[in-house]
Amino acid sequence: MMTRRDFFKNGVAAFTVSLAAPAFLSDLARAQGASRRNLVVLNLSGGNDGLSLLVPYNDTFYYSRRPTLAIPAGQVLQVGRDSAGNALGLHPKLIGLREVFNQGHLALLQRVGYANSSRSHFTGADIWSTANPGNPDGSGWVGRYLSTLSRPLDPLVAWNTTGDTPHVLQSSNVPVASIPNVNGYSFTSPNAGNEAVLERNAAISIASHVPVDRPHIGIVATTAQSALATLTRVASVGQYRPSVAYPNNGFGQALQAVAGAMVGNFGTKVFYVQTGGFDTHAAQDTMSDAGTYVRLMTSLNDGLTALHNDLRNAGLLNDTLVLSFSEFGRRISENGSRGTDHGAGSVMLALGGAVRGGIYGTAASLNPDPQNPTLENGGGDVRYETDFRAVYAKVIDSWLGADSSALLGGNFRATAPGFL
Repeated sequence: MMTRRDFFKNGVAAFTVSLAAPAFLSDLARAQGASRRNLVVLNLSGGNDGLSLLVPYNDTFYYSRRPTLAIPAGQVLQVGRDSAGNALGLHPKLIGLREVFNQGHLALLQRVGYANSSRSHFTGADIWSTANPGNPDGSGWVGRYLSTLSRPLDPLVAWNTTGDTPHVLQSSNVPVASIPNVNGYSFTSPNAGNEAVLERNAAISIASHVPVDRPHIGIVATTAQSALATLTRVASVGQYRPSVAYPNNGFGQALQAVAGAMVGNFGTKVFYVQTGGFDTHAAQDTMSDAGTYVRLMTSLNDGLTALHNDLRNAGLLNDTLVLSFSEFGRRISENGSRGTDHGAGSVMLALGGAVRGGIYGTAASLNPDPQNPTLENGGGDVRYETDFRAVYAKVIDSWLGADSSALLGGNFRATAPGFL
């Protein structure tokens, strides 16, 4: 007898897709048939201002509510209109990403969020990480996906480019390699030469002993084995020479390491990258070259454009999906400090060779009328139109080849945007 789990694990890839088959089954079959696919989860930490990234430049209320922060219509990088006819443009510093958009490799997902947005950095980040507004203390949605993969798992099945394991990757049974600096990821010994080699071999021998009657020591030994097994492969990433120049900052170097690991084909399925500074309560400054938001957009543009072009040159762009998230958007009206406070719905980015590029969702009307149905919080914030779990569902079903209903605790397929 085939169980539901067996069906999704083994049966869908062999399922003969017909016109009568549900669309998500076709997506699952294609995803499970892919030889190698990489997911890069990108956290824009702090709460990104979606109205400065994707500008509704024909909305007069955008300018009246942001007298110093609004980006002039003549300077936005026009990308067309959404399905409701709203004219939209990217921030002027996103020149490379506009070219990626024009190539059809970038999807702009408007007004993504959830009901009763937390507006708390910590709770908001936990909700987006767990995909569970009702219980944001549980495992991460990507961690749950990793838990479904067949054993044994490669120690580098997931690669975190920050110091601490992010909530989105956490699970009860899949350790994640945290490697913020590939050049510093090595076996440390006070000695050199043959002595250092002998010490490393001794550490490997010690870690290979897993006492069955002492499970806590066993966990430590198993984790040590996994770490030691990754040393040579991670070191090779430090020797990677990309086809394009990455920005000389933490974000750029993290993306270069991601590309190097992909080229090395280590079997990593998920990468996590974070770039911060988006909590722009004061002096947000969206236009001057030294402005806070200008620097954020410059870094984002240069890093993602380099990754896109490098992977394209390596023939890996079609195998890669970059998905961004941020714990919330910003308020519509600027505050007295020429910044923006915590808001609700915002913009997600999906980038990759298999992405169906374009504008998804509709822009909110920024009319401050409290009865405006596209706003919330007394007309102060953008109301979400697409549940963020519907975006995750599309990624899980169509890219990762797993069962989104099982991983998300509900069926969000009906409203999933078709960017894959």
